Amino acid sequence: MRILLSNDDGIESRGIEALVRALHADHEVVLSAPLQQQSGMAHALTVRRSMELVQNKRLEEKYGVEAWAVAGTPTDSVKLYLEALAETKPDVVISGINHGANLATDILYSGTVGAALEGFLHEIPSFAVSLDIESEIPYEEAAVIFAAYMEEVLAEHSGTGGKHAFLYNVNFPRRFSEAGPEFVLSRQGGRDYKNAFQREERADGRVFYTMGGDIWDTDKGEATDIYAVEAGLIAVTPLITDMTDYRVLDERLQK
Repeated sequence: MRILLSNDDGIESRGIEALVRALHADHEVVLSAPLQQQSGMAHALTVRRSMELVQNKRLEEKYGVEAWAVAGTPTDSVKLYLEALAETKPDVVISGINHGANLATDILYSGTVGAALEGFLHEIPSFAVSLDIESEIPYEEAAVIFAAYMEEVLAEHSGTGGKHAFLYNVNFPRRFSEAGPEFVLSRQGGRDYKNAFQREERADGRVFYTMGGDIWDTDKGEATDIYAVEAGLIAVTPLITDMTDYRVLDERLQK
Protein backbone atom coordinates (compact mmCIF):
# COMPACT_ATOMS: atom_id res chain seq x y z
CA MET A 1 0.00 0.00 0.00
CA ARG A 2 1.24 3.49 -0.86
CA ILE A 3 0.87 5.90 2.07
CA LEU A 4 1.37 9.67 2.09
CA LEU A 5 2.30 11.09 5.51
CA SER A 6 1.98 14.73 6.47
CA ASN A 7 1.38 16.82 9.60
CA ASP A 8 1.42 20.36 10.98
CA ASP A 9 4.25 19.95 13.50
CA GLY A 10 6.92 19.85 10.80
CA ILE A 11 8.75 17.05 9.04
CA GLU A 12 11.24 16.58 11.91
CA SER A 13 8.55 16.01 14.53
CA ARG A 14 8.49 12.90 16.70
CA GLY A 15 4.93 12.04 15.74
CA ILE A 16 5.46 11.71 12.01
CA GLU A 17 8.68 9.75 12.50
CA ALA A 18 6.82 7.33 14.77
CA LEU A 19 4.39 6.68 11.91
CA VAL A 20 7.28 6.12 9.51
CA ARG A 21 8.78 3.52 11.86
CA ALA A 22 5.43 1.75 12.24
CA LEU A 23 4.60 1.69 8.53
CA HIS A 24 7.70 1.68 6.33
CA ALA A 25 8.52 -2.04 6.63
CA ASP A 26 5.16 -3.18 5.23
CA HIS A 27 4.17 -0.27 3.00
CA GLU A 28 5.54 2.23 0.51
CA VAL A 29 5.78 5.42 2.57
CA VAL A 30 6.15 8.96 1.26
CA LEU A 31 6.39 12.10 3.38
CA SER A 32 5.37 15.58 2.32
CA ALA A 33 5.16 17.79 5.38
CA PRO A 34 5.82 21.40 6.37
CA LEU A 35 9.42 22.49 6.75
CA GLN A 36 8.54 24.18 10.05
CA GLN A 37 5.85 24.17 12.74
CA GLN A 38 2.47 25.10 11.22
CA SER A 39 -0.08 24.44 13.98
CA GLY A 40 -3.40 26.28 13.79
CA MET A 41 -3.20 26.80 10.02
CA ALA A 42 -6.45 24.88 9.38
CA HIS A 43 -6.90 24.47 5.61
CA ALA A 44 -4.86 27.53 4.64
CA LEU A 45 -3.13 27.68 1.26
CA THR A 46 -0.11 29.67 0.15
CA VAL A 47 -1.12 31.80 -2.83
CA ARG A 48 1.06 33.93 -5.12
CA ARG A 49 4.22 33.13 -3.16
CA SER A 50 6.78 30.51 -4.07
CA MET A 51 7.40 27.62 -1.69
CA GLU A 52 10.78 25.96 -1.33
CA LEU A 53 10.86 22.17 -1.64
CA VAL A 54 13.61 20.42 0.35
CA GLN A 55 14.55 16.75 0.49
CA ASN A 56 14.84 15.38 4.02
CA LYS A 57 17.85 13.15 3.50
CA ARG A 58 17.99 12.06 7.16
CA LEU A 59 14.61 10.33 6.99
CA GLU A 60 15.23 9.02 3.48
CA GLU A 61 18.54 7.40 4.42
CA LYS A 62 17.36 6.12 7.80
CA TYR A 63 14.12 4.51 6.63
CA GLY A 64 14.42 4.19 2.85
CA VAL A 65 11.41 6.45 2.22
CA GLU A 66 10.77 9.44 -0.03
CA ALA A 67 10.65 12.57 2.15
CA TRP A 68 9.86 16.16 1.14
CA ALA A 69 9.73 19.26 3.30
CA VAL A 70 7.58 22.11 1.99
CA ALA A 71 8.01 25.73 3.09
CA GLY A 72 4.27 26.17 3.38
CA THR A 73 1.18 25.06 5.25
CA PRO A 74 0.06 21.49 5.97
CA THR A 75 -2.48 21.75 3.15
CA ASP A 76 0.25 23.04 0.81
CA SER A 77 2.33 19.98 1.61
CA VAL A 78 -0.37 17.50 0.65
CA LYS A 79 -1.72 19.47 -2.30
CA LEU A 80 1.75 20.07 -3.76
CA TYR A 81 2.69 16.42 -3.55
CA LEU A 82 -0.57 15.12 -5.01
CA GLU A 83 -0.78 17.64 -7.84
CA ALA A 84 2.87 18.25 -8.74
CA LEU A 85 5.11 15.45 -7.48
CA ALA A 86 3.19 12.20 -7.30
CA GLU A 87 3.50 9.79 -10.19
CA THR A 88 1.12 7.36 -8.48
CA LYS A 89 -1.86 8.36 -6.36
CA PRO A 90 -1.49 7.25 -2.72
CA ASP A 91 -3.92 4.69 -1.34
CA VAL A 92 -4.25 6.62 1.90
CA VAL A 93 -3.23 9.95 3.45
CA ILE A 94 -2.30 10.16 7.14
CA SER A 95 -1.69 13.43 8.97
CA GLY A 96 0.02 13.26 12.36
CA ILE A 97 0.72 12.09 14.91
CA ASN A 98 -0.04 15.56 16.25
CA HIS A 99 1.42 16.82 19.52
CA GLY A 100 -1.87 17.70 21.20
CA ALA A 101 -5.50 16.71 20.81
CA ASN A 102 -7.74 17.92 17.99
CA LEU A 103 -11.17 17.56 19.52
CA ALA A 104 -14.54 19.23 19.10
CA THR A 105 -14.47 22.65 17.45
CA ASP A 106 -10.66 22.68 17.57
CA ILE A 107 -10.79 20.70 14.33
CA LEU A 108 -11.82 23.91 12.54
CA TYR A 109 -8.41 25.42 13.35
CA SER A 110 -6.31 22.27 13.12
CA GLY A 111 -3.55 22.06 10.55
CA THR A 112 -3.43 18.32 11.21
CA VAL A 113 -7.04 17.98 10.10
CA GLY A 114 -6.39 20.45 7.26
CA ALA A 115 -3.71 18.21 5.75
CA ALA A 116 -5.95 15.13 5.96
CA LEU A 117 -8.83 17.12 4.54
CA GLU A 118 -6.78 17.84 1.42
CA GLY A 119 -6.33 14.12 0.89
CA PHE A 120 -10.09 13.63 1.28
CA LEU A 121 -10.75 16.37 -1.29
CA HIS A 122 -8.59 14.37 -3.72
CA GLU A 123 -10.89 11.38 -3.07
CA ILE A 124 -8.33 9.47 -1.01
CA PRO A 125 -9.18 7.79 2.31
CA SER A 126 -7.59 10.05 4.93
CA PHE A 127 -6.86 10.06 8.64
CA ALA A 128 -5.91 12.87 11.04
CA VAL A 129 -4.22 11.39 14.12
CA SER A 130 -3.56 13.25 17.37
CA LEU A 131 -2.19 12.44 20.82
CA ASP A 132 -3.14 14.37 23.95
CA ILE A 133 -0.35 16.81 24.85
CA GLU A 134 -0.11 15.30 28.36
CA SER A 135 -0.55 11.71 27.22
CA GLU A 136 1.30 8.88 28.94
CA ILE A 137 1.15 6.90 25.68
CA PRO A 138 4.41 7.08 23.68
CA TYR A 139 4.22 8.14 20.05
CA GLU A 140 5.71 4.81 19.02
CA GLU A 141 2.98 2.83 20.79
CA ALA A 142 0.22 5.03 19.38
CA ALA A 143 1.65 4.67 15.87
CA VAL A 144 1.68 0.85 16.03
CA ILE A 145 -1.87 0.74 17.42
CA PHE A 146 -3.11 3.16 14.77
CA ALA A 147 -1.37 1.32 11.92
CA ALA A 148 -3.22 -1.90 12.76
CA TYR A 149 -6.52 -0.03 13.01
CA MET A 150 -5.97 1.74 9.69
CA GLU A 151 -5.35 -1.56 7.92
CA GLU A 152 -8.53 -3.02 9.43
CA VAL A 153 -10.62 -0.04 8.32
CA LEU A 154 -9.25 -0.06 4.79
CA ALA A 155 -9.78 -3.82 4.52
CA GLU A 156 -13.39 -3.43 5.66
CA HIS A 157 -14.05 -0.74 3.07
CA SER A 158 -12.43 -2.85 0.36
CA GLY A 159 -14.25 -6.00 1.43
CA THR A 160 -17.66 -4.34 1.21
CA GLY A 161 -16.92 -2.87 -2.19
CA GLY A 162 -16.44 0.58 -0.74
CA LYS A 163 -14.77 2.93 -3.18
CA HIS A 164 -15.60 6.26 -1.61
CA ALA A 165 -13.07 8.33 0.26
CA PHE A 166 -13.57 9.12 3.93
CA LEU A 167 -11.97 11.36 6.54
CA TYR A 168 -11.50 10.08 10.10
CA ASN A 169 -10.32 12.32 12.91
CA VAL A 170 -8.57 10.04 15.43
CA ASN A 171 -7.68 11.19 18.96
CA PHE A 172 -5.73 9.14 21.51
CA PRO A 173 -6.43 9.75 25.22
CA ARG A 174 -4.00 10.66 28.00
CA ARG A 175 -4.09 7.04 29.15
CA PHE A 176 -6.03 3.97 28.10
CA SER A 177 -8.88 2.59 30.16
CA GLU A 178 -8.31 -0.64 32.09
CA ALA A 179 -9.56 -2.57 29.05
CA GLY A 180 -6.63 -1.30 26.97
CA PRO A 181 -6.68 0.39 23.55
CA GLU A 182 -10.19 0.61 22.10
CA PHE A 183 -11.39 2.62 19.10
CA VAL A 184 -14.91 4.06 19.29
CA LEU A 185 -16.92 6.10 16.81
CA SER A 186 -17.85 9.52 18.12
CA ARG A 187 -19.38 12.81 17.11
CA GLN A 188 -17.74 16.22 17.27
CA GLY A 189 -18.18 17.90 20.64
CA GLY A 190 -18.09 21.59 21.53
CA ARG A 191 -15.10 23.46 22.92
CA ASP A 192 -14.09 27.06 23.56
CA TYR A 193 -11.43 28.83 25.64
CA LYS A 194 -11.77 31.20 28.61
CA ASN A 195 -9.43 34.18 28.92
CA ALA A 196 -8.05 33.33 25.49
CA PHE A 197 -6.08 36.57 25.00
CA GLN A 198 -3.45 37.94 27.35
CA ARG A 199 -2.65 41.65 26.94
CA GLU A 200 0.86 43.04 27.30
CA GLU A 201 1.80 46.71 27.07
CA ARG A 202 5.53 47.26 26.69
CA ALA A 203 7.66 50.15 27.89
CA ASP A 204 7.67 51.80 24.46
CA GLY A 205 3.86 51.90 24.42
CA ARG A 206 3.33 49.05 21.97
CA VAL A 207 0.49 46.64 22.80
CA PHE A 208 0.68 42.88 22.22
CA TYR A 209 -1.80 40.04 22.69
CA THR A 210 -0.94 36.37 23.21
CA MET A 211 -3.57 33.71 22.68
CA GLY A 212 -3.84 30.91 25.22
CA GLY A 213 -6.56 30.46 27.79
CA ASP A 214 -8.22 27.60 29.62
CA ILE A 215 -10.32 24.92 27.95
CA TRP A 216 -14.07 25.36 28.31
CA ASP A 217 -16.07 22.41 27.01
CA THR A 218 -19.57 23.38 25.90
CA ASP A 219 -20.60 19.91 24.73
CA LYS A 220 -19.00 16.71 25.94
CA GLY A 221 -22.04 14.48 25.94
CA GLU A 222 -21.74 10.70 25.99
CA ALA A 223 -21.35 10.32 22.22
CA THR A 224 -18.74 13.07 21.75
CA ASP A 225 -15.05 12.82 21.02
CA ILE A 226 -14.28 14.65 24.28
CA TYR A 227 -16.27 12.12 26.32
CA ALA A 228 -14.50 9.23 24.61
CA VAL A 229 -10.94 10.37 25.30
CA GLU A 230 -11.79 11.30 28.88
CA ALA A 231 -12.97 7.71 29.29
CA GLY A 232 -9.60 6.43 28.05
CA LEU A 233 -10.88 5.50 24.59
CA ILE A 234 -9.55 6.36 21.14
CA ALA A 235 -12.10 8.65 19.52
CA VAL A 236 -12.77 8.27 15.80
CA THR A 237 -14.93 11.03 14.32
CA PRO A 238 -15.97 10.79 10.64
CA LEU A 239 -15.82 14.25 9.05
CA ILE A 240 -17.26 15.78 5.87
CA THR A 241 -16.67 19.03 4.00
CA ASP A 242 -20.30 20.00 3.37
CA MET A 243 -20.93 23.01 5.64
CA THR A 244 -24.46 23.63 4.37
CA ASP A 245 -26.97 24.35 7.16
CA TYR A 246 -29.74 22.09 5.89
CA ARG A 247 -32.09 23.09 8.70
CA VAL A 248 -32.08 26.71 7.59
CA LEU A 249 -32.16 25.68 3.94
CA ASP A 250 -35.25 23.52 4.49
CA GLU A 251 -36.98 26.25 6.50
CA ARG A 252 -36.37 28.83 3.79
CA LEU A 253 -37.49 26.52 1.00
CA GLN A 254 -40.76 25.75 2.82
CA LYS A 255 -41.72 29.43 2.98
